[in-house]
Amino acid sequence: MKKLLLLFLLSLPVLGQQSANKPERVQWFQELGFGMFIHWNVDVSLGSVISHSLAGASDPYVEKYIKELPSYFNPEQFKPKDWARLAKLAGMKYVVFTAKHHAGFAMFQTKTTPFNVMNTPFKRDVTKEIIEAYRAEGIAVGLYFSPDDFYYLHQHKQPIGRAQDPAHYPMTNPGLMEYDKAQLKELLTQYGKIDILFIDGPGDGLREFAWSINPDLVITRDAMKTPEQTTPNVALPRPWEACYTMGTDWQYKPTNDPQKSGTQVINMLAEIRAKGGNFLLNVGPKPNGEIQIEQEAILREMALWNFAYSEAIYAVKPMPIIREEGVWYTQSNDEKYIYAFILRSSPDDWKYGERKNFVLHNILGSDKTAVEILGYKSELVEYKQNFDAKTYVSASPLGLTISAVNGQRFYTNNKWPNAVVLKISNAKGRAAILDQTKQSSLDGAK
Repeated sequence: MKKLLLLFLLSLPVLGQQSANKPERVQWFQELGFGMFIHWNVDVSLGSVISHSLAGASDPYVEKYIKELPSYFNPEQFKPKDWARLAKLAGMKYVVFTAKHHAGFAMFQTKTTPFNVMNTPFKRDVTKEIIEAYRAEGIAVGLYFSPDDFYYLHQHKQPIGRAQDPAHYPMTNPGLMEYDKAQLKELLTQYGKIDILFIDGPGDGLREFAWSINPDLVITRDAMKTPEQTTPNVALPRPWEACYTMGTDWQYKPTNDPQKSGTQVINMLAEIRAKGGNFLLNVGPKPNGEIQIEQEAILREMALWNFAYSEAIYAVKPMPIIREEGVWYTQSNDEKYIYAFILRSSPDDWKYGERKNFVLHNILGSDKTAVEILGYKSELVEYKQNFDAKTYVSASPLGLTISAVNGQRFYTNNKWPNAVVLKISNAKGRAAILDQTKQSSLDGAK
């Protein structure tokens, strides 16, 4: 017990050592807003849950996994430049790639273990190629790293699992700590400057080591809230990041894996940004290296939406009141503009070419308030003669009354189903007005 306590104390950061993300780097990260998560591992050829089939497995299963699966890894259609271009088109500003998942298979060139991508028929450092491709597109580079390492545990005859045994924690497993640090040093030094690190497991001692190599590194998981497959009911103190799959699994799953609709994912992006979070959306490439067509389709639907409306999700922060029925809000960091995401239940909810009247009860304006639809000039609707497409605005104590036409044509059949975004200037949120009034009363009473 005394030995464990000593190891714990030695793992704590020393006085003056960085123990948190730099505030200016957190601000930078928050502005990225939307990123691509990539789960890809040696067991992708089986279409199984990534890594976790090893936990609790028999020794013959583990040996078969380690000895046989690398021989199947040969993604001949791997084109990371295509992945990166698609991510950029979809509006993604950063990527997080699984350099090493819990199985311990290194998707990078390493001196620490033979269980790595260079010892496969592919014989290429996929991490290096992914980093170079995304960096060339101006996308910030992040790496996922698991301190848990099932290969290491098996080789050292320690039980394979997560958070169930002292051997599972680098802090109480000196050999694993040394092993993880060696791999982190490789990842953080041999590919140029890495922007983001996602530590999926016990990071005590490792995050400080990573910051000692790169003080500007933003560590997400292990240093901030990163909920998986869930979004909080309210805005959280920033920073935070929601991590979601498109289907039901992180890695490619060939069977029984219904994907979310593009509309669902777009609405999730609006909600997460309204609540002040970043959205890390996962893709699971196929064994041959292609992004599966269903996920590509979702990303291209998001690309079209972002092409018109991306202003509303970057350089923004939460409003004091983040939503009302059918509407999510963000505001520009300088508070000059409010963005209202008008959600639609179907293409028939505010049809193309149709005028809609509604009241935003949480927005208070004046005769100077103006409203525009991002991406649409509100002057005409195609093929309609003498049609009034102008946007009308009226401010009252009840809120902001708006009459607008949904007139931008995205699909041939006019069935584009996704949220329309309004840009509102010279207006305030109701809560902000009340706070100002309260503060003025307090100042007057002094």
